[in-house]
Amino acid sequence: MIKVNQSLALVLTLLLLLLSFFTALSMGAADIGFADVWHSLMPTAQGEQAFFLERIIWQLRMPRTILAFLAGCGLAVAGLILQTVTRNPLADPYLFGISSGASLGVVILVAVFGSALTLLTSVAAFIGSLLAMVMLLIIAGRRQSQQVESMLLAGVALSFLFSSVTSLLLYHTDPQAVAAILFWTMGSFSRAQWATLWFPAVVISTCVVVMLAYRRQLNAMLLGDESATTLGINVNRFRVVMLVLSSLITATLVSMCGGIGFVGLMIPHIVRFFVSQGTVFGILLTALVGGIFMIWVDVLSRIVLENQELPVGIITAASGSIFFLTLLYFRKNRPS
Repeated sequence: MIKVNQSLALVLTLLLLLLSFFTALSMGAADIGFADVWHSLMPTAQGEQAFFLERIIWQLRMPRTILAFLAGCGLAVAGLILQTVTRNPLADPYLFGISSGASLGVVILVAVFGSALTLLTSVAAFIGSLLAMVMLLIIAGRRQSQQVESMLLAGVALSFLFSSVTSLLLYHTDPQAVAAILFWTMGSFSRAQWATLWFPAVVISTCVVVMLAYRRQLNAMLLGDESATTLGINVNRFRVVMLVLSSLITATLVSMCGGIGFVGLMIPHIVRFFVSQGTVFGILLTALVGGIFMIWVDVLSRIVLENQELPVGIITAASGSIFFLTLLYFRKNRPS
């Protein structure tokens, strides 16, 4: 681990976040300069062109960028929770089948009722993610050593199972809705609206606060079940609470922007290389770096193809799979 000054790291991260927001607001189908973005954010901007730019920035790009930031924060924190309570460095909501379970819950709701309100899709996604987590815990077994070794394999198997059921439902769904559902399952922030941003903001903020409140228990879980029990922690109950917390974050984001994988795997490892994640600073930095990463992924999804939008899940899957294989290689070849 490379030691860094916390104050310097925080300042640099906030500056990068500010730069990322300005870049996301300026880049897209209509190129807008940084100066125009700044003037559009100021209440003194006037004129027909200023009104046009203001509508693009405030009604289209701003909610989209905020949703991308929230998604990155939430997925990074969910991955950190899973890697901590399972002591499995390869843990991720996508690889554990939680995202696929949440997607299945939403697809079932859409296939049965046609369309649903955001609240109902969130409930369906949460039920699906909880089902995935319960099945994962049953398959992995009660012993922690078995869980660490088999959770990843069980999660991948469950992910394929849920994906196959999702494909079967889509096969019998209205063809006009299939294309929209398939694009949604690959991840997109195009549905972002001011009226619905409060929900993921409240859920993710609450979960981060809970993590900060229980950071000592999370640190103790890294020492093993016996050590954590010796420190007075009810290991089984605490693990279930944290897994439900991770499922809640994942389900909320899946219902808002579809399935986005590997963010929860990559970001905690990247941040862990520089700072300890068991501290308040480490947890907050993980969330911020995850948010910044997703903002740039969203920018790339809008500019990589001319007059088209590439699903963000494709970009995260491509980068995440390379990161995953690299991580496996170095874990296998590191000295004992």
